[in-house]
Amino acid sequence: MKTPRDIIADLGQAIGLPATLADTISLTGSEPALPSSFRVGAAAQAAIGAVAAAVSEIHLRRTGQRLAPSVDMRHAAVEFRSGNYVKIDGQAPPDPWDAIAGLYRCGDGGSVRLHTNFPHHRDGVLRLLGCANDRQAVRDALKDWKALDFETAATEAGMVVAAVRSFAEWDAHPHAAFVAGLPAVSLERIGDAPPTPLPTGGDRPLSGIRALDLTRVIAGPVSGRVLAAHGAEVLRITGAHLPSLGHAEIDVGRGKLQAAIDLRDDSGRDTLRGLIKGADIFTQGYRPGTLAGRGFSPEAVAAVKPGIIYVSLSAYGHLGPWAGKRGFDSLVQTTTGINQAEADAFGTPDKPMPLPCQALDHASGYFMALGALAGLLRRADEGGSWLVRVALAGTGHWLRGLGRLPDGFNAPDPGFADLADLIEETDSGFGRLSALRHAGQIAGAPPFWARPAMPLGSAPAVWPCS
Repeated sequence: MKTPRDIIADLGQAIGLPATLADTISLTGSEPALPSSFRVGAAAQAAIGAVAAAVSEIHLRRTGQRLAPSVDMRHAAVEFRSGNYVKIDGQAPPDPWDAIAGLYRCGDGGSVRLHTNFPHHRDGVLRLLGCANDRQAVRDALKDWKALDFETAATEAGMVVAAVRSFAEWDAHPHAAFVAGLPAVSLERIGDAPPTPLPTGGDRPLSGIRALDLTRVIAGPVSGRVLAAHGAEVLRITGAHLPSLGHAEIDVGRGKLQAAIDLRDDSGRDTLRGLIKGADIFTQGYRPGTLAGRGFSPEAVAAVKPGIIYVSLSAYGHLGPWAGKRGFDSLVQTTTGINQAEADAFGTPDKPMPLPCQALDHASGYFMALGALAGLLRRADEGGSWLVRVALAGTGHWLRGLGRLPDGFNAPDPGFADLADLIEETDSGFGRLSALRHAGQIAGAPPFWARPAMPLGSAPAVWPCS
């Protein structure tokens, strides 16, 4: 099996980063890092390490000074479930999962996983089932369905439901071949622009870099969070009319300004275009085609700001029959065979088992940041506007390809009290926040969040003065 250093080298070389990038980073710790048959510790260390190495490369290019990045595997692994280690004024936030979310057995013996944390997704599933908002009522209604039929009906209705599959069953699916062809992260030139030198002002590796963060849930916000940790100015854009995950937003909101724009009207779209003109990075995680329909496709954004690095996240990729399908980490784990493979390895094949962390979300977030940093370096050398693509299903395929651990379930499963050495306390817009520090350390330029976590929409939709 490849080492985390080998994995970092592969990730960097795929998007044009220096071949020696992986040699610059110190990697400590060993597998298994969390209880799983999958290499979630190696995946976390490699994904976070690749970003830290790229940040160090940008600092070298800006200043001529090489700083030493490092990542400890234990720290990286728990950061892949950083939302588990959050307290506000000493209290854990409420469980973010909706009452009817989760795994259900269907009438044919198959199973489906429902993701109902957003009210419109919950209500749509209940309409399909024709039942009350009650776990037992949902359980009874699904006895009249075959698992694959309900997944198909939910997909056609725009809901988020996944049928449990084995690896063999997923590999036979028409979309699986398209996912197998996805790299973990891709970078392509989509327009012409003159070379843009990296900024030289400021005292942090990403000082002077501006990133618009039009993402939700976990993966995309993780991308903006790590850019902010290394000094980028990150402006998160949401809509006041859109549902959110409440307290779950706190962890991934650290370091960002939080603004709201309504892209349904002309004035909101004009405001966003004005922000784009001052941005280096534009990150979006909406379903494929959604922002394009509002006038913000990669090509349209590049026309507004030649030289933009446009980062796009999807659930299942941009090609194939499921290209437009909605999805979340837990559902992609379910439908692509990961949950069944984990259960088989644990010895409970009749109980599909999630990974011990939302590895697809977190790895995808770091891949998005990695692609953006590579785009900045390519833009400085070659000019051009650049498109970064990442998909949760592609990340799942990448994780599967890292191999398995026969003793993986022997790893510790740390709780909050076990991680006192990794927890920091800061003020926030919600109270006194206790949460994990970032694992991607850089000697001489340690990461930190200069802005506290704040409620969505709490800042004006303007770039702060330089």
